[in-house]
Amino acid sequence: MGEKKTILVTGGAGFIGSNFVYLLLDERKDWKIVCVDALTYAANIHTLNRALENKNFVFYKEDIRNRDGIFSIFEKERPDVVVNFAAESHVDRSIENPGIFLETNILGTQVMMDACRKYGVERFHQVGTDEVYGDLPLDRPDLFFHEDTPIHTSSPYSTSKASADLLTLAYHRTYGLPVTISRCSNNYGPYQFPEKLIPLMINNALHDKPLPVYGKGLNVRDWLYVKDHCYGILAILEKGRVGEVYNLGGHNEKANIDIVKIILKELGKPESLITYVSDRKGHDQRYAIDPSKANKELGWGPTTMFKDGIKLTIDWYLKNQDWMAECTSGEYTKYYEEMFLKKSQLHK
Repeated sequence: MGEKKTILVTGGAGFIGSNFVYLLLDERKDWKIVCVDALTYAANIHTLNRALENKNFVFYKEDIRNRDGIFSIFEKERPDVVVNFAAESHVDRSIENPGIFLETNILGTQVMMDACRKYGVERFHQVGTDEVYGDLPLDRPDLFFHEDTPIHTSSPYSTSKASADLLTLAYHRTYGLPVTISRCSNNYGPYQFPEKLIPLMINNALHDKPLPVYGKGLNVRDWLYVKDHCYGILAILEKGRVGEVYNLGGHNEKANIDIVKIILKELGKPESLITYVSDRKGHDQRYAIDPSKANKELGWGPTTMFKDGIKLTIDWYLKNQDWMAECTSGEYTKYYEEMFLKKSQLHK
């Protein structure tokens, strides 16, 4: 897949999607990138300012649920490859409002694959999550998620993503659509919307606001630097076998409370800012991915250790506080108050 391609990237104004766009612009300079994003709350068109200056990049504001709109983009651009990042992606929001997650993450994926079938793409890649596997006990550090680990979802979000994965594999088996799926562990890095743990803690610490931590903060996540994840997706597109699932993990397991303390130390802020809030409903205990299949078949592995990646991430947010301020205005402020400030009152 090294020759000139037209690649359509949905969700390209979001966190991982925008990082993938920039990776392609840097690493595949002769590819045309067609970016489709509905620009919902977690996306920001200004994230793509540098991309919009590139002659190989074109942007469409469109919702993947809109069949007519998506088909018209395919008719005009005729993509060779499609990578579907577009998704509602926050567990907390899925608990409050499951419906939009089912519509976007399942029916939107169906629309994309129907367009891929009609216009004969070489590859449809579905970007998934390790949350489809459920969770692992904290006292079994020897256990990891493998590609054949049974689906065992915990939240409306992970259920919608598992459904999309199953639908993707069904389109491969039923219609012969050439698909691949990646399931990644928790990502961190530039351009992440501040409802997620790491940018939320950085932003609050910078402004000396309380840092809301669920429960006792003992939940463990496997952290993958976003650029490593993007390289993994590119490797799947170019070397992956059609019809296969690939786990992409960081081998960087950390408890949430340890992440928070690392950020406070890096920023020179006191641990007294930590505020424990009532735990998330059905909160998964531990995620840990075994990426050995991707390593063996694709030659891919994470290259950024957490101690280095967190410094790069904090540095990026320090240098891009205007971007953060724009993200945290309006609707986000209302959401933040509802999700965290009310809960924190339970622990005062």
